Amino acid sequence: MQKMASPSSLSKAVLTLACVVLLIGGTSAQLSISYYAESCPKLFPTVKSIVQEAIAEEARMGASLLRLFFHDCFVNGCDRSNLLDDTPTFTGEKNAIPNKNSLRGFDVVDKIKSAMEEVCPGIVSCADLLAIISRDSVEILGGPGWDVKLGRRDATTTSQAAANNNLAPPTDNLNALISNFQNHGLCLKDLVAQYGAHTVGQARCINFRARIYNESNIDSSFAHVMQSNCPSVTGNGDNNTDGLDYQSATSFDNTYFLNLMKKRGLLHSDQQLFNGAGYTDSLVRTYAKSQDTFFKDFAAAMINMGDMKPLTGSNGEIRKNCRRVNNY
Repeated sequence: MQKMASPSSLSKAVLTLACVVLLIGGTSAQLSISYYAESCPKLFPTVKSIVQEAIAEEARMGASLLRLFFHDCFVNGCDRSNLLDDTPTFTGEKNAIPNKNSLRGFDVVDKIKSAMEEVCPGIVSCADLLAIISRDSVEILGGPGWDVKLGRRDATTTSQAAANNNLAPPTDNLNALISNFQNHGLCLKDLVAQYGAHTVGQARCINFRARIYNESNIDSSFAHVMQSNCPSVTGNGDNNTDGLDYQSATSFDNTYFLNLMKKRGLLHSDQQLFNGAGYTDSLVRTYAKSQDTFFKDFAAAMINMGDMKPLTGSNGEIRKNCRRVNNY
């Protein structure tokens, strides 16, 4: 990941322009919200019913399904390469450092894909399914909806190295976060709004131990509460989890930003969005004050991310099984 010398070297105008270039360039123009209107009219109700069922069984699953979408799009575009299993001759992304023992929800995607192969076989890509699943997950958890652009095809290749290099670790500082999003054609507003997805979901102790024991930019009472489930010694309780938004980790709302203003961000990278640098502090304040504004900007940011390097036309394939390429 390319590091930036200083956030002062970036202007909001440059970052905003990056979003405009993304939206008007590349193959994203071939995507359409009505892509399956005739070929698979049962698509949306079929997907949503299974997502609702999965979240009703385990509320955390909505955040996990949303995370699958993020972790795919930031690695060579939204092509569902992160759904592919390893084989004796194929190394996928599931065991990359940011994904191993972390990504989950693959069985739900499998169930949805199987259902789609019943109602419209060979029509809907795994790439499009995950885009719809992420939207439905947010809506079911109380967040905003948006029109999902469709027409993506599925990757036949993958890159564990790209997953290791392109997914921001929880230790990133603000410079690195801005650089990462800019390198993917996303703007400052996309960065802060998309990190608002951390209003749902869980993080493992191994990813926030250093913050709650060693950092000063943290509310002491909050740190003490988090320490009760995350021992200070590495190797003890590494996989214990706590909510990224400790107030409402299964409700999609704006309390994540309220927490940041109180120095109660669980991950180091979370709190970097409100650290006195100025670039992101004002957006955090805006979203903390207005949930409607956060919801609007989050929906726009998800559409922007969904436009990242989609495979369209004759590129890629429509996988019959999301875990493997068709010729396996």
